[in-house]
Amino acid sequence: MIVMQNSFKVVTICLTLALLSFLFAVPRPAWPADYITGSGCSISNVGYLSALAEEFERRTGTRVFVRGGGSVVGIQDLKSGNVDFAASCRGRIAGDPRGLQFIQVAWDALVFIVYPTNPVSDISLDAVRSVYLGRITDWRELGGRGGPIKLFLSRPRKGLSGVETSIRKLVLNGKRISSPNARLVPSSGIVEQLVERTPDGFAATGFTSARKRKVKILKVNGVYPTIKTIVDGTYGLRRPLFLLVPPQPKPEVMKFVSFALSEDGQRFISSLGVVSFLDLQ
Repeated sequence: MIVMQNSFKVVTICLTLALLSFLFAVPRPAWPADYITGSGCSISNVGYLSALAEEFERRTGTRVFVRGGGSVVGIQDLKSGNVDFAASCRGRIAGDPRGLQFIQVAWDALVFIVYPTNPVSDISLDAVRSVYLGRITDWRELGGRGGPIKLFLSRPRKGLSGVETSIRKLVLNGKRISSPNARLVPSSGIVEQLVERTPDGFAATGFTSARKRKVKILKVNGVYPTIKTIVDGTYGLRRPLFLLVPPQPKPEVMKFVSFALSEDGQRFISSLGVVSFLDLQ
């Protein structure tokens, strides 16, 4: 009799738990059947990636959800399986996860930006070098109105951002940035937004996104960055833009990458004002 009563209690408890689970279950998000996700380089996201994703969806019906956050964030997201692909404005460096494929899809250039009303319009590469090494700290030394240079730098908590990697390679000849005035922020997107509202601000970012911001892009050694000067090398700070995929990417991801590399995709990227492979031919 005791055994039967205990069995009845167990069954009752199980049924009650099942009913509660059914009543209070949290519904899963209603994702579309065909979609892929990406994150990473803010410069790429603002400059071409979001528009390319929309064009790919228009042509194929496959939705592509993308966000910025910085190259390091994209690499970490891809490593963790949180996204299907990533965007980066730097190539592979020591410490990056093994197996990730870096596929170049366009070109960018390192540019230097200031607040729109800043009187400085031209800067020498030597002066840029001195700013990042802490030798120049006042705008007067650059021909400005005077006052401390508020230097913004994209530097995530882990790893090297694409912009900092480019500064070291293209400006500092491998040296580390050592300015005591540098304010570190997580991504180039935030850097650009800070310069938009800081009269004494100065920063490096990518041509691909800077031209869409309310900032002044400086000439370097008398040369203004344009598609023409980047392509012909007159503006000498060109650098690649990549899409990153895991060792075994989804078929939809490879279709998206293939579209980016196709003649139609490159023509579309070029139409956005980004330096494509077609522009270099």
